[in-house]
Amino acid sequence: MSDPRITPSIFTRGAVDLSALRTPEPSPAPAPAQSSPSDDGPGSAAPVIAVTEATFQAEVLERSLSTPVVVDFWAEWCEPCKQLSPVLERLAVEGGGAWVLAKVDVDANPRLAQMFRVQGIPMVYAVVGGQPVDAFSGVVPEAQLRQWIQAVLKAGGASVAETADPRLDEADESLLNGDLDAAEQAYRKILAETPSDAAAEAGLAQVGLARRAAGADPQAVLATAAAATDDIDAQLLAADVEVLGGMAEQAYQRLVGLVRRTAGEDREKVRQHLVGLFTIAGPDDSAVALARRALASALF
Repeated sequence: MSDPRITPSIFTRGAVDLSALRTPEPSPAPAPAQSSPSDDGPGSAAPVIAVTEATFQAEVLERSLSTPVVVDFWAEWCEPCKQLSPVLERLAVEGGGAWVLAKVDVDANPRLAQMFRVQGIPMVYAVVGGQPVDAFSGVVPEAQLRQWIQAVLKAGGASVAETADPRLDEADESLLNGDLDAAEQAYRKILAETPSDAAAEAGLAQVGLARRAAGADPQAVLATAAAATDDIDAQLLAADVEVLGGMAEQAYQRLVGLVRRTAGEDREKVRQHLVGLFTIAGPDDSAVALARRALASALF
């Protein structure tokens, strides 16, 4: 459905699972729009809204059952976001309610970014019928962006999500809720039954990432790494923080560079850590493909 010049994400059950954000009880009415100056009147949906993990179900998942929602993952420090976001906002206003732009600050909502496997920003997802149906990353020309949005609108209520696996639902919900022990146990059980399950492998890698970065202050971690470029543990933790913050490409570059500067057991430790980060994104991720080539070059 997407414009051929925009590379969409490949949506697999293991890539984006939103079941943990749904609750069986009726959700409260969507919160008032937070960021649009163009609300057309009482009861109308603002074309641009800011959403958080707490409001995501109502403002994105439930709203997308009747109106396509485009989710823009961004951050204040992201210069490319400053190029793309104003265009998206203008097009949303022009759309007159045909679709809604939901903005997610990855720094304030890291678990949402993690669930969507955001590896770099800006990252834009289209959610239709309660499920993601297409995506792209980076800045694209406005003409292509308009074509992409038209394709999203034509998708209507279609969803390309695969049949849900209740085992993964349970594991992912534990991960989202911060119960890392339960999540690890559930993912390992799946892998014992289905050793090649990529979704479970990615989930298990996420558990490890969450444990390593638990309680870390991202700014302090990055500052320490900048001041101690040869401190392997500091660099590994910095890479973890970068992945959690949606800067996976930067994390990959950091560790590939560290592979080049190390040898023996230290080099192998860094390599294994980097491969573990690759597992989170999955083999089809374009940034992973580039980083794997760079890693091979650094090793040989």
